[in-house]
Amino acid sequence: MREQVLYLSILMLFIFSTIPFYVNVKEVNSKILSIAHRGASGYAPENTFAAFDKAIEMDVDYLELDVQMTKDNHLVIIHDPKVNRTTNGKGFVKDLTLSQIKSLDAGSWFGEEFRGERIPTFKEILNVYGDKVGLLVELKNPSLYPGIEKKVSDAINNYSLFSEQNPSIKVQSFDLSSLRSLKKHLPLIDVGLLINRMINYRKLLKVEKDIDFINMQKRYITRHIVLQAHQLNLKIYAWTVNELRDLTYLLHLGIDGAIVDYPEIIFKLQKIY
Repeated sequence: MREQVLYLSILMLFIFSTIPFYVNVKEVNSKILSIAHRGASGYAPENTFAAFDKAIEMDVDYLELDVQMTKDNHLVIIHDPKVNRTTNGKGFVKDLTLSQIKSLDAGSWFGEEFRGERIPTFKEILNVYGDKVGLLVELKNPSLYPGIEKKVSDAINNYSLFSEQNPSIKVQSFDLSSLRSLKKHLPLIDVGLLINRMINYRKLLKVEKDIDFINMQKRYITRHIVLQAHQLNLKIYAWTVNELRDLTYLLHLGIDGAIVDYPEIIFKLQKIY
């Protein structure tokens, strides 16, 4: 008899743990931001015009992109501190001039049809996409680039793309001090802390006055942390979400946005529900 009770308890626990996958997603979160990870990087080389154009074609809400700085102080869009992985060149971004960066092929590593893709500058991104779609800008490795916060804020101000009425640009980083510095130059802009570990309420309380959202690696997001973030008026995004089951689960936890390599995953979910 005791074994039967234990079996039924385990069975009921399993059933209730799977319920969130089968209720109506729209009742939980009617609007989730679709954020293209380095552009539609599942279809085109990351952080290139090809990837960003594809994401625009797929009608995303935001382009996520990484900003670093060249030896001659130009802002460029690339993820790694070195150019080795995503171009035909070698070396650290900080040790190369803009001319050298622009000479690199940033597409053929992904596919021959993308040969000749170049690394964009931040100014080019603002000029081409600033009035078309939201931009989620990551300050990548800011400790390597003294003054990058001022450079980024000046570029945004020069294009007059950001205002309190049109908050189409957000900035994020793993570096809280960098976000604080940028906020001094752009006090109205939304900034977010990237998180790749578990975080508790006490730690959230320490940072919530400095940020507007958190962007967490998906495996560390729980219903508890979502509720705590929302209690502090912080939005919460998840990265990187490429499986429909993962997205469904995260929606039920209450996330506000998903960073995806394949933007159609969000639209597939909308069609299902």
